[in-house]
Amino acid sequence: MEVTMDPLFLAWSYFRRRKLQQCSDICTKILQDNPYDQAAWSLKTRALTEMVYIDEVEVDQEGIAEMMLDESSIAQVARPGTSLRLPGTSQGGGPTPAVRPMTQSGRPITGFVRPSTQSGRPGTMEQAIKTPRTASTARPVTSASGRFIRLGTTLFEFIFHHENDVKNALDLAAQATEHAQFKDWWWKVQLGKCYYRLGLYREAEKQFRSGLNHQEVVDTYLYLAKVYQRMDQPITALNLFKQGLDHFPGEVTLLTGIARIHEEMNNIASATEYYKDVLKQDNTHVEAIACIGSNHFYTDQPEIALRFYRRLLQMGVYNCQLYNNLGLCCFYAQQYDMTLSSFERALALVANDEEQADVWYNIGHVAVGIGDLILAYQCFKLALAFNNDHAEAYNNLAVLELRKGRIEQIGDLQSSYSAAQKSEDAFPEHVDTQQLLKQLRQQFVVL
Repeated sequence: MEVTMDPLFLAWSYFRRRKLQQCSDICTKILQDNPYDQAAWSLKTRALTEMVYIDEVEVDQEGIAEMMLDESSIAQVARPGTSLRLPGTSQGGGPTPAVRPMTQSGRPITGFVRPSTQSGRPGTMEQAIKTPRTASTARPVTSASGRFIRLGTTLFEFIFHHENDVKNALDLAAQATEHAQFKDWWWKVQLGKCYYRLGLYREAEKQFRSGLNHQEVVDTYLYLAKVYQRMDQPITALNLFKQGLDHFPGEVTLLTGIARIHEEMNNIASATEYYKDVLKQDNTHVEAIACIGSNHFYTDQPEIALRFYRRLLQMGVYNCQLYNNLGLCCFYAQQYDMTLSSFERALALVANDEEQADVWYNIGHVAVGIGDLILAYQCFKLALAFNNDHAEAYNNLAVLELRKGRIEQIGDLQSSYSAAQKSEDAFPEHVDTQQLLKQLRQQFVVL
């Protein structure tokens, strides 16, 4: 005699094994027989929510409206070291833009792709349009997202994440908050999330503050800090993180938040110290290891950076970016036997054309370093073949053309002078730009 498993228990088993679509299908069959089964409704909404779930603490995607029509600035010209949107100078003895690459907004390129960094934030309108609405995260389920006790909380998560209907989710949260006599911290946090999604940052701040008064929760500190960062108040966010550390000493997410803000403000030394504090609490934290390794590489310590990247390799991180960085570290550490093999691994693991272009660009750098300009020229050409917007490859190709005497392929003197002036405005201490401007002025005097 065959024993059949209870359908609801089977659906729950599928949910635990992350087979969400099968779980939803079984719940649908249960609800066809009994439309009033609250357990089946709750489990189905959870499964549908998990399919498109976004960890609101981690993922902070700027839409086209926020990027193009930003009206949240308090001062048009912020003081140095108090804004995330103005290119800042190095405050902690870190490398200059001549050594460490910078993003379009003037921030140093970080060692780990995350929200608000070069690959996480859309830099152009085309990139913003391509940005997906949903994303996954490696972060563990938070306490706010893990609260599925009553059907009402499950329904809110379903409306907010799956249906993306923020207005109705806000109405539900407001009614639930009123029903709880304004004493339930969880519903206040959900109100703050809705206000944040609608761009009402001051209202979101009030709700998160009120939630903290009722219950000290790590996630609420992270939500509130995200509000302050969106309003371009990094100092307030730092103070909030430190306040959270007083209640939760050694909390990794709070320490990581402080390190990220310092890094975005170009205070690399302080960021590195906080990343080291993160590793004291969690010695397998990938972001901290990658960022410390990146900082050592850009401060002319490739041997130490190589140790950190090898640690990532031992932890099971196996991707194109890691082997790309290993190849560069081996080259600058004069371990030439490992350089090309690392780049070969990187080429075998590329996931898109942009990664392929970056690998060929770095191989071109290695070719320049060993004096093989023909190989370097071919590598830069390959980089442009895979990514036609690779500005660094264009720049290096122009330098190689100049060495060959093909000045007609570079451009006219006036365009060069205009570009050099813009370069000087972005980085006044750049010696090569000053020398180029001096040569161009001499050319204009001769003409």
